[in-house]
Amino acid sequence: MNNSRFGNRFALSLTIFAGLTLFLSGCSRTAKETIPSSALNQEVSEAVIERYIRAHPEVIEQSLQAMEVKREADQKERQKVTLKTKQDELLHDPLSPVSGNPKGEITVVEFYDYRCGFCKRAAPAVTELQKVDPRVRVVYKDFPILGEASELAAKAALASYAQGKHQAFHEALLESHVDVTKESILKIATKVGLDAKRLEADMADPKWKGVIAKNRALARELGISGTPGFIVGNELVPGALDLNGLKELIARAGQGK
Repeated sequence: MNNSRFGNRFALSLTIFAGLTLFLSGCSRTAKETIPSSALNQEVSEAVIERYIRAHPEVIEQSLQAMEVKREADQKERQKVTLKTKQDELLHDPLSPVSGNPKGEITVVEFYDYRCGFCKRAAPAVTELQKVDPRVRVVYKDFPILGEASELAAKAALASYAQGKHQAFHEALLESHVDVTKESILKIATKVGLDAKRLEADMADPKWKGVIAKNRALARELGISGTPGFIVGNELVPGALDLNGLKELIARAGQGK
């Protein structure tokens, strides 16, 4: 048996033990009917737990399911609190590019990576949303998680904002399926009307590294570990959304849910 397999089994055993202990403590009536009272007055022994597991194997699954439901509920509650306290950073960071209606009453915040396939899949919906709903303002949070090439593309996109071509460049980067290199980035930049030489120089500005680090820290606080991630109001939805999904997210935010 290799160390990894042993470690996985050991971790699973601990989880099962913890889950069953939690179940037993929360179900004293059932436990008293099954385990002698003399045993309940002592620390629950491994032998007693083993006998109980053999008699009631369904308890493990029930307990772990309850633990998972509670974990998810706790995580969502923490996210809501963090979203409320981070509104200014999410909505009004001057170094986060914005598109759509700059004064729009509805703000959609997106965390994304230019090399992320799911981000590419969601990109047309984000573009279309801005066309069909004039209330929408989009805030872009560069969150490169797929290596140095992703970070290079993020720096280029951030630098492009100074030339007033960020949205076109952003959409072109997400539409592209070529390998991300400085050469391919500058080629795309030229196609959308950017001054490639100026962009290359602006990409070297160390402040972009700081912006990306700030976005990563914010994502970590919000529990965002993958891309894309969409935020409207106090709701965060991970994963690619189509146009209807984005509209539903906006509608829920408008209803205060």
